[in-house]
Amino acid sequence: ISALLEISKLLNTGLDAETLATCVRLCENGVNPEALVLVIQELRRETAAVRVSLPLHCCIIGGVHRFTR
Repeated sequence: ISALLEISKLLNTGLDAETLATCVRLCENGVNPEALVLVIQELRRETAAVRVSLPLHCCIIGGVHRFTR
């Protein structure tokens, strides 16, 4: 999987080692790779939309301003 991880990084997929390994296992077990890509893209879009819609909160922790959603 290390060679695949390096290729994944070169292609700037944004997949970490655990996610990439899960994707490989899914494909080995018959999941259509193109369908898997579509699902990952949709999950990323949904995650981004949720992040944008959440209010930004500011709190002070140990004298340092922290911004959280």
